[in-house]
Amino acid sequence: MINVYSDVNQTALKYLKDTKANICNVLVITGNFNIRDSSWDPLFYFHLIHSDLLSDIANSLDLLLSNSTNQVPTRYLDNVNDTNSIIDLMFLRPNYSEIDNHTIHPKLQYSSDHTLLTVNISIIKKFVTDKQYTIIKNSKEKDKFIAELIEAIKKINTKQLIDKDSLELTVQEFANKVIWYKHLKCINITKHSKAW
Repeated sequence: MINVYSDVNQTALKYLKDTKANICNVLVITGNFNIRDSSWDPLFYFHLIHSDLLSDIANSLDLLLSNSTNQVPTRYLDNVNDTNSIIDLMFLRPNYSEIDNHTIHPKLQYSSDHTLLTVNISIIKKFVTDKQYTIIKNSKEKDKFIAELIEAIKKINTKQLIDKDSLELTVQEFANKVIWYKHLKCINITKHSKAW
């Protein structure tokens, strides 16, 4: 997720344009982009060049402008002569089932002149194993397994390897001789376990 504040000079957009090649696997870009445009603000009748740059950046990251579940302004001004606007936006990964459209919360702006934007991200239940079978590093089991492996390799008759079929047969026989699973030990996976 990338949270953006782009000032009136669009400094953040220029930075994102120059660094987008180094950004990957982004699911959400959101923030105050300081761009009014007819593409997302029905009370604004003009199309600005900065919105094209923003769309290009989002497209390069495989993101699309999210439609809010409620079409209300995201910035509310105290001055009655100025109109409220939509300048806070959210770009989401299309066709990504875990992420839904965003919602604008005008009642949660508190002392800010901007509202809160939220998106629901579904967390899919997934079975995570807490046990793993492995040959323990620097153990007697590891030494026995390597010794058996070396003996089995020494006994391979390479003279009979004359074609693909004989190679596959030899590999299968080798796999059947090396009984690695008898050296395995069941260990509990904890937050301190190493990934490797």
